[in-house]
Amino acid sequence: MSQGITASWEESRLRVILTGGGTGGHIYPALALARYLKKVNPGAEILFVGASGGMEEKIIPESGFRLITLPVRGLPRRLNLHLLKTFYMLGKSSTLAREIIEEFRPDFVVGTGGYAAAPIILAALFQRKKVIIHEQNVIPGVTNRLVAPWVFKVCLSFEASRKYFLKRSNLCVTGNPRASEVGHLEKKTARQILNMDVNLPFLLAVGGSRGAARLNQSMVEFLLRASGNKNVQILYITGEIYYEEIMARLKASKIMEIYGGRLQVRPYQQEMSLALAAADLVITRAGATTLAEITALGIPAIIIPSPNVVHNHQMVNARELSRQEAAVVIEEENLSGQALQEEVYALLQNPARLVQMQENCNKLGYPEASGNIYKLMLL
Repeated sequence: MSQGITASWEESRLRVILTGGGTGGHIYPALALARYLKKVNPGAEILFVGASGGMEEKIIPESGFRLITLPVRGLPRRLNLHLLKTFYMLGKSSTLAREIIEEFRPDFVVGTGGYAAAPIILAALFQRKKVIIHEQNVIPGVTNRLVAPWVFKVCLSFEASRKYFLKRSNLCVTGNPRASEVGHLEKKTARQILNMDVNLPFLLAVGGSRGAARLNQSMVEFLLRASGNKNVQILYITGEIYYEEIMARLKASKIMEIYGGRLQVRPYQQEMSLALAAADLVITRAGATTLAEITALGIPAIIIPSPNVVHNHQMVNARELSRQEAAVVIEEENLSGQALQEEVYALLQNPARLVQMQENCNKLGYPEASGNIYKLMLL
C-alpha cells in the first residue's frame, strides 16, 4: 500500500483498528478508548481508519495516533451523478480496507459509527476478525444497525437503545468512552482554577464548539433579565462563531460591568471537564458526548436539543435523561430568555430537587465505559 502501514509496527499483545468519523461525536469516543487502551496496555498497537476530508484528518494526528484515510463518502440524499461517484469511491475504499486488515492483522476492529466506518468493518467481517461497534445515541445510526447482527459485540450508551436491534444476544450497555475522561475533580478546586467564587451557585451555559444561534440569542436575553440576581455566577461558552457578536451586545448593554466577576464569557473552553466539574447546573445541547460527560459527573442539566440532526436523535437522547428526572428539556421552538430564567431559578432555588437530579444523573453515567469495552476484548 502507498501509505506503508507495516513498516514501523512490531508484534504486540493487542492490535486494534479504530474506525469512525465525520463528526466529533464519532471521533472523540474512539480517541478516548484509544488513550485508555494505551494506558492499560502500553504495548498495544492502535491504528485509526477514517474518511478523507473528515474532521479526523486533523484531530487524530494531533492526538498522537496514526491515521489512514479512505476515499469513502456518505450516500447523497437524492439520486444524481454524485451517487455513481459515491459507489465508485466505496468500491475503492473496500479494496483498500481489505489490504489494511491483511497487513495490520488486528485482534479487534472497533467502529464508532458514521459512513467512514463501513468499509473497514465489512472487510474485517469478511476476514473473520472480531468486530466491536459502539453506538453513542439512543437511536442507532445506519452503519451500526446494518452490521450489528454479525459483529462480536454491540456496545450501547443507553439501555433504551436495545429495542432498536433485532439481535439482542451481542448487546452490552457499556456507556460512552468519553465518560471515562472527564475525571472527578473536586468542585472547589475546579472553581479556583476557573477563577470563580467557591461558594456562589455556578451556572454553566454551553452553545457548542461552533455555537448555536437560537440558544445564544436566548442566553443573551437571559443575562439581561437575570442581571439583578447577585446569587449566581455564570460561565457562558458561546462557540467561536458568535463570540464577537455576543460580546459586542453584552458590552453595549453594560451587562459585563453589572455582573462584574460573576460572569465570564468565552468562545471556547479547552478543558470542558473542568467547567463541568465546577458547575451546579448546565445549559447545553444534547450531543452524545456532552450527555456522557454530564451523566458521568452527575450534573443536573437544562437541555435544548438541536432540531437540525438526523432522526432528531438529540431530542431522543434528551428525553431519556428527562424520563429519569435527571434533566429538564426545553424544545428549541419554546426557547427564550424568559423560559431559561424560569427554569434556572426554579432549579437553583430548590436545592433538594438539584440533589435528586444529581443522583438520578449519576445512575445514568458510566465513568468506567472504556474499561467496560476493554473487558469485552479479554473474553
